[in-house]
Amino acid sequence: MTSELTIIAAASNNNVIGNNNKLIWHIPKDLMRFKELTLNHSIIMGRKTFESLPNPLPNRLNIVVTRNTNYKHEGIIVCESIKEALAHCKDDSQPFIIGGGEIYSQTIELVNKIELTRVYKNYKGDAFFPDIPEEKFKLIKDDAHEFGGNEKIKYSFLTYIKK
Repeated sequence: MTSELTIIAAASNNNVIGNNNKLIWHIPKDLMRFKELTLNHSIIMGRKTFESLPNPLPNRLNIVVTRNTNYKHEGIIVCESIKEALAHCKDDSQPFIIGGGEIYSQTIELVNKIELTRVYKNYKGDAFFPDIPEEKFKLIKDDAHEFGGNEKIKYSFLTYIKK
C-alpha cells in the first residue's frame, strides 16, 4: 500500500508554530480540522511536541521521535529516527507528521502533502515551520476563514501536494 505521508501544521505569516512549547493561538476550527484529518491514523511527532500534549491523542497511533533511547510513556511508540517511525506506519494510508519544527524540517522533503493552517499575522516564538519549497509543492486548495473574539484572526486552510 502506498501511503500519503502528510505534514499537518499551523503557522503564522513569519512561520512561527509555537513558543515555550505551547501553541500561540486558539482557533477551534483548526483544532477540529486537525482531529478530523488525523483520527484513526498514525501521528509522528518529536518529544517536545508530545510533552506539550496532555496525553497521547486518542484513536491515533502516537509515535514519538527522540534521541533519548530511554524515553518511555504509556500509549506511545518511541523511535530514534523518522525512518524507524515510518516503518511503524506501513499499513496506514495517510500517516501524519504533527511537529515540531525540527521534525517538520527533517520530513518536508519526504512528504506527499502539506495541510497547513496559515494564520495571517506575525507572532514571536521559538519554534518555526520550514519554508515550503515552491519548486516541489503546488497549492491546490485555499479555504479562507476568520475567527472572531476581541482580536479578529484571519487564517486559511491550505493544501499543498508534491508536484
